[in-house]
Amino acid sequence: MGNRGMEELIPLINKLQDAFSSIGQSCNLDLPQIAVVGGQSAGKSSVLENFVGRDFLPRGSGIVTRRPLILQLVNSKAEYAEFLHCKGRKFVDFEEVRMEIEAETDRITGSNKGISPVPINLRVYSPNVLNLTLIDLPGMTKVAVGDQPQDIEFQIRDMLLQFITRESCLILAVTPANTDLANSDALKIAKEVDPQGLRTIGVITKLDLMDEGTDAREILENKLLPLRRGYIGVVNRSQKDIDGRKDIRSALAAERKFFLSHPAYRHMAERMGTPHLQKSLNQQLTNHIRDTLPGLRSKLQSQLLSLEKEVEEYKNFKPDDPTRKTKALLQMVQQFGVDFEKRIEGSGDQVDTLELSGGARINRIFHERFPFELVKMEFDEKELRREISYAIKNIHGVRTGLFTPDLAFEAIVKKQIIKLKEPCLKCIYLVIQELISTVRQCTNKKVNGGTGRGCLSSYPRLREETERIVTTYIRERDSKTKDQVMLLIDIELSYINTNHEDFIGFVIRRGWLTINISIMKGGSKDYWFVLSAESLSWYKDEEEKEKKYMLPLDNLKIRDVEKGFMSTKHTFAIFNTEQRNVYKDLRQIELACDSQEDVDSWKASFLRAGVYPEKDQVLFRTEGAPADTFSMDPQLERQVETIRNLVDSYISIVNKSIRDLMPKTIMHLMINSAKEFIHSELLAYLYSCADQNSLMEESADQAQRRDEMLRMYHALKEALHLIGDISTSTISTPLPPPVDDTWLQRDPSNSAATWAPTCSAGPHSRPTSCKPCPFLCSPTYPLPSWSASC
Repeated sequence: MGNRGMEELIPLINKLQDAFSSIGQSCNLDLPQIAVVGGQSAGKSSVLENFVGRDFLPRGSGIVTRRPLILQLVNSKAEYAEFLHCKGRKFVDFEEVRMEIEAETDRITGSNKGISPVPINLRVYSPNVLNLTLIDLPGMTKVAVGDQPQDIEFQIRDMLLQFITRESCLILAVTPANTDLANSDALKIAKEVDPQGLRTIGVITKLDLMDEGTDAREILENKLLPLRRGYIGVVNRSQKDIDGRKDIRSALAAERKFFLSHPAYRHMAERMGTPHLQKSLNQQLTNHIRDTLPGLRSKLQSQLLSLEKEVEEYKNFKPDDPTRKTKALLQMVQQFGVDFEKRIEGSGDQVDTLELSGGARINRIFHERFPFELVKMEFDEKELRREISYAIKNIHGVRTGLFTPDLAFEAIVKKQIIKLKEPCLKCIYLVIQELISTVRQCTNKKVNGGTGRGCLSSYPRLREETERIVTTYIRERDSKTKDQVMLLIDIELSYINTNHEDFIGFVIRRGWLTINISIMKGGSKDYWFVLSAESLSWYKDEEEKEKKYMLPLDNLKIRDVEKGFMSTKHTFAIFNTEQRNVYKDLRQIELACDSQEDVDSWKASFLRAGVYPEKDQVLFRTEGAPADTFSMDPQLERQVETIRNLVDSYISIVNKSIRDLMPKTIMHLMINSAKEFIHSELLAYLYSCADQNSLMEESADQAQRRDEMLRMYHALKEALHLIGDISTSTISTPLPPPVDDTWLQRDPSNSAATWAPTCSAGPHSRPTSCKPCPFLCSPTYPLPSWSASC
């Protein structure tokens, strides 16, 4: 080529690949490379070993190559190998290289012949190689072996397509000479992704194993089944040679002798064999890289711009500078406080769209989880009524009570209030867990594109101490918060406020009703009724100053009354079960409402007061309950129902108060206090627990990441500089013109008949008046036919 820049281009691409791989980032540059494809036992591995001049690839039956092997050949005075996953280790013994490939393959795929698309990166330095980068891919197969999945054929195919579909990838299609070329799996899959043949190079192996009397001359001359870049023939070692440890140098000498002595190949011997293949691939890869330089340059520039700001700070970075450490410590503690507050209070920047975090999760605890825990603490109805019944009886003692006792109500209410302690403590526990989780998220946060520079995660000791100090403080506030919440519960227990505006008390309902009385006895009139737990009273109006009558609820029941023919109101009646007069000389009084809904509402209110419908037998004892649990005494049953309703009303008031006070208490004593501690006291605690040097000791990973970032930056700059020189001063060999490769899409049985030679001088002789075609006869693309018209 005569151009130093072009000679250094392949090593430069290798350097870029390693720079990005070692940092663990994808450069997304789609770097040019050569992928080796072919069927099983096509001789792919032998071709690569001949390039290196060493035995270093695994051998065996079935699928031997089960992970892509990225092989980087580097011309060097010394001879050794390096793996990207074994940094710093040089392999001088190539038998150890083979063992390492097998071990690394099994580490990912296991030992059951499975495959994986995760590549192994191997770089070989040797004076016997030309700069070249190839990817050895698993051989195509059609039958699963052993424990392999049944779709192994499609898995391998998908893996091959991942590499050869890229426009920057040259395809080295390896096919044995002793098989039908028209049915070559390698050429077929290459044709799928490279229909114009711009990227496909044919390699014919096992020429020495063809049946006697046959040869591949027309194929190698690119006359039969032509490819745009042509074919190159090679002769690998036989299995007997491999088993006998035949030296590769001797094998290359035998290959050379084979081409020089074979009558069908001697005229093209200089364009056949492993050395020529290696040289040709080196030239074609280099030229292919040059063709992709414009797009590569723009991507490199984009990568460089994204790194420049960070690298600018790294250039003058002094890890041991005490001034830098002090400044960085202050900034990180301040940033930690800002991050913690943002996660709790909410922020518009860097919004997490995948899940709730920080303050949003605490809000859900306050307003969804905690109320749910309160609701879940439902009363056991049977047990509650039993407790009320026993409380009433025990308060009355030997006497028969005429009125519902207040003490029974207080005793039951206090017992229910005490049960609120458990959900309150659970709420505090859940909030603590969220706060601790938020602290960890803030200390592990990465900034500046994920490099970790300038954040707590870069300094392990500082991160650990920050987490420990803040977490310890939160747990200290935990006990104080619990004490305050328990105090709230004790306050509720200390005084049962039955004058609360939301408490129904003994007055269950107020409203207008009409008493239906015959005209002879005064006619129907509207009154203001007040239903309490003990009685039903009615007044002249809402002011409740002039009471007309008070009817005790003992032994009363409700029955339905049909609406009169001329009446527009809906009616129900109250009567005494002991056949006594209810009002004046009436055995029942009929009460009328404007609608049936009002009637049903009043009936529900009477039920709460212990006045039941006539036909219902309200027996609160259930199957399996002790016989003495409930009395059949209607008066006791009404008292139980009354207290039950009062308890329900009062507990709902307490729950409402607790639901309101719990978030306020936790926010004040725990969350706001933690924020204040971080902003005002955390720095002092950090200085008191350790010296600045130990706190600001950088992690080994961060130091390595910084060095690799600088190496990548310089590699990008060097690449752009070198690409600039190459683009302006290099003249490379043009791509050969298209050939008729429709044979790949036709019936193989007719493929030989479709070719018609274009050289009037014949296929084997070169006329004296014919000049070599600069395209078809270039040493890079060996097409041996001559054209008299050139």
